[in-house]
Amino acid sequence: MRIVFMGTPAFAVPSLDILLQNGYEVAGVVTATDKLGGRGGRQLLQSAVKKYALSKGLPILQPRNLKAPEFQDALRALKADLQIVVAFRMLPESVWAMPPLGTFNLHASLLPKYRGAAPINWAIIRGEKETGLTTFFIQKEIDTGDILLQTRLPIGENETAGELHDRMMTAGAQLVLDTVRLIESGDYQLQKQDHTLATPAPKIFHDDCRINFNQDSQSVHNFIRGLSPYPGAWTRFRGKQLKLLRSKISDLKPQNMEPGELFRPDKKTLCFITADGCVEISEVKLEGKRMMSAVEFLNGQWR
Repeated sequence: MRIVFMGTPAFAVPSLDILLQNGYEVAGVVTATDKLGGRGGRQLLQSAVKKYALSKGLPILQPRNLKAPEFQDALRALKADLQIVVAFRMLPESVWAMPPLGTFNLHASLLPKYRGAAPINWAIIRGEKETGLTTFFIQKEIDTGDILLQTRLPIGENETAGELHDRMMTAGAQLVLDTVRLIESGDYQLQKQDHTLATPAPKIFHDDCRINFNQDSQSVHNFIRGLSPYPGAWTRFRGKQLKLLRSKISDLKPQNMEPGELFRPDKKTLCFITADGCVEISEVKLEGKRMMSAVEFLNGQWR
């Protein structure tokens, strides 16, 4: 079975690796174009998937336009039986319908919940205790296709999006392998999604990340960890942006203080007032500074 793998960030690399480790023929890899970045924005940066594919000598396609005839001709020439998508882009039907066995996607939620670009973040922000991963055959509408396999994962009460991402990266690779084996066997039944249960997980922008301290402590805590380490939940401190990266709900109940105020019960503890108490912060990043512990922040900034 010839496979074409489509993906870009580090999240996708273990899924590609596990296919090669288990002897599957990856006929080619489709990934994002190189982009300028790094110091001064002058360095040409390759995607994590491209770096891995180069190390394994795999053919690589980097289309700017997925509908371009030259790209689709090159993709067709790879003669894939199956295409696999892990953290790539929305595909036109002319691409996902190309291989005879179809194209499946790995999505980081228990579909139909959290359809969209940021399922890991939104699951934590919404206070979910459990999430998971889904493989499904791609259809026209995003994240709506028939389900092949799912696996469930618990979410820790203080777990950040970054920590959950790393666990899902490994679990997702195993699910991709299990799905390929299932398709290869030809013995499977697809599960239709119940669209009435769908919830959105839209892309998150900078302005969406400002913390609303008028919410209860649990909601503020979920918001902080759901955006940590990237893009980072933020507030303002002395005219600068302050990202709060790690938190926990405090037992303290300060009196006569307004939501959003900083509270320093001792020299080593940094809290922010919420609607019903406060959250304790242990990691922060002040605009123009590196990430630091709350103690470092207090020692350097509190005057």
